[in-house]
Formats: sequence, structure tokens, C-alpha cells
Amino acid sequence: MKDIVFCSNNCFVLYSAAVQAKNSENKEPVPSLPQSPLKERPPKAFHQYSNNISTLDVHCLPQLQEKVSPPSSPPIMFPPAFEAAKVEAKPDELKVTVKLKPRLKAIHGSLDDCRPPSKKWKGMKWKKWSIQIVIPKGSFKPPCEEEIDEFLKKLGTTLKPDPVPKDYRKCCFCHEEGDGLTDGPARLLNLDLDLWVHLNCALWSTEVYETQAGALINVELALRRGLQMKCMFCHKMGATSGCHRLRCTNIYHFTCAIKAQCMFFKDKTMLCPMHKPKGTHEQELSYFAVFRRVYVQRDEVRQIASIVQRGERDHTFRVGSLIFHAVGQLLPQQMQAFHSSKALFPVGYEASRLYWSMRYANRRCRYLCSIEEKDGLPLFVIKVVEQGHEDLVLTDTTPK
Repeated sequence: MKDIVFCSNNCFVLYSAAVQAKNSENKEPVPSLPQSPLKERPPKAFHQYSNNISTLDVHCLPQLQEKVSPPSSPPIMFPPAFEAAKVEAKPDELKVTVKLKPRLKAIHGSLDDCRPPSKKWKGMKWKKWSIQIVIPKGSFKPPCEEEIDEFLKKLGTTLKPDPVPKDYRKCCFCHEEGDGLTDGPARLLNLDLDLWVHLNCALWSTEVYETQAGALINVELALRRGLQMKCMFCHKMGATSGCHRLRCTNIYHFTCAIKAQCMFFKDKTMLCPMHKPKGTHEQELSYFAVFRRVYVQRDEVRQIASIVQRGERDHTFRVGSLIFHAVGQLLPQQMQAFHSSKALFPVGYEASRLYWSMRYANRRCRYLCSIEEKDGLPLFVIKVVEQGHEDLVLTDTTPK
């Protein structure tokens, strides 16, 4: 047994493990074991604590074992980049991406290099200007155009031109008034006396085709057939754009076909929603604007003859810049003197034309032409109407 040092009150006492009693004199001697030849036994020692001696016999104190370090953990293997990309981020995690912009370096010899260095004040920071738009909660309705116009009229700060008169011309196919959208029915074309058709309404009719010069053929034939056909979308007459699927009887107005989501193709064919292919198609046409010159082919001689047959009507007939106001008439006794080998001169004829001014260059004025009777012969009258001048009347016995 080894000798152990016990500490108490800053005093050291050496106890021997072989001593069992306090006083060795009062006890009988204990036979000792034979000494081992290999190791000599240390001499017995007894030290008494002189002050505040403890009566506790210490035989053996536990020896502190050396702490064995735990086995080293295996190295952490991080997944490759492509596997880490597959790991989904938790919904609670917040990802913040910070992009650092490179600081611009002053070029030696530039204008910035010549400027004097500005003094930097301690604690000064640059601030960015931000705009905050506050939208009030609740049912906020922005003002319409009419309310804005009324408000501007009350202020009297704007000059607004006179309102354009409403266009009451109706398309014979779709029955809508005025010119349509460029990417829709498009502009109105004159078909006959006081008869108008939208460009795309006529162009996408089944019978109509376009010549190289831009003339639309068979528009009147399509109009006659449309008077007996009912649209599948709006159930009104005038439908002329039919589905090109064999044995399909679905027919639409052009505007109704767009609303019904029919599919138009570049070869001027159309398929109804029941027979159109799913998804997009290479030959599908999605833009209907026509900026080229297109007109309806018609017989102007027959059209002028219809004016004479119908008599006076509340309509305006125009050919180019010439507007007819009245055709006039010829009595039996006037037939011999009021015509030539090329033209007729009916009394009461009246028309107006916009043409170049006789007083100013690059300016137009209005010429009112009429035919009157004087001494049994025709009298041709031209009245020049020009702004800023009095009306000038010119007369002669011949149209030249």
C-alpha cells in the first residue's frame, strides 16, 4: 500500500495504510508479511496532527483515472453541388442575396481626376430618394374621362376642339356603327349608295377574294347570302364567315368569331371552337390589321343611275373630292339644248369640290358647282368659298 498525504487546514499529514489504530502502544503487534525479494516495502511512518486532529482513519482514497478522450467523430462529408441544389429550403428560412457592385475607379487624366477633392464630414451619409404611393382603403373609384373633362371645363384652363359628330354609318354585315378597331373590323368601305361594310367583315366572308390591286370581289354576293344566315354567337342575321371543316354549318360574323375564340389561318380559312386544333398552330393568324389599299369593286355607272332612279334622299354621295348634293332634272322641252355627245346638263344639278385656291399657294378652298337655265340654255355657275374672303361667283355658258 502506498502512503497518502491528506491536507486539512493548511497542514499536511502522512498516513500509512498499515496503521489501523490511533495508539500503537495499546495494541498488540501485528505480524508482518514476509518481504518480497523483488520490491522493498517502504518504512512505516506515523505523523500526528498537533492542532485540530481528525479522528478519521483514512485507509485508501480513490485514485483519479485518466480521462480517456472520446473517439474522434468521422469527418463530415458535404454533398456535391448538384445534390445540394436538390435540397429544398425550409419555408421558415429566409434567403437574402447581396450583390456588390464594383466601385468605379477614377481614370487618370479624366475630368473627375481634375476636380478638387470634396471635404468629407464625419457622420454624413448619402440617402436615396424613395417614392411612396398611399392607396386609401375602401372602395376607391378613379374618375372617368367625362368627369375629368367636366372638371377641366370648370377650371377653364384648357382649349378643347369641337366634338366630332357621331358616325352613324352601319356595317351591313355586323351591324355596328362607325369605323372599327384596326386590329378588328377595321375601317368602313363604301359598297353602294348609303351602304357600308367593314374591311375585315367583307374580306373574311367565304365568297370574297382580293385581287392583286386590292379590289374585293363578290362582296355584294356575300351580302345577299348573309341576309339569310344567322350567327351562331349573337343569333342575328348577316353572318358570312363560316367554318371550313367539311359538313360544319357553324357560321359567324367576323366580330363574333373573334369573341367565340375561333381560329383564323393565314390562308384565309377559319375553324370554329368545336373543330380548331388544340394549342397553337404555325399558320395561325392573330393580327388582323390591314394597312394596304383595299376597296370594294363596284360599277359606278350603275351606282349613279340608281341615284337618278331613287330620287332625292337624305344621303351624301362622294367620288374622290367631289360631293354630289343634287342630281337635277330635265324636262321634255329641255332635252334638245341641255346635252352634248358626251354629257348631260340637268337643271338643278349641284355638287361641291375641295380644290387648290386661286389666291394662295398650298391652300385649298371649296368650289360649289351648279347648273341653271337662262334663255333656254344651260348656265354653269361656280361659287368660290374661301375663308377670309367674300364669295366669288363665276358664270359661263360652257362647262369649260
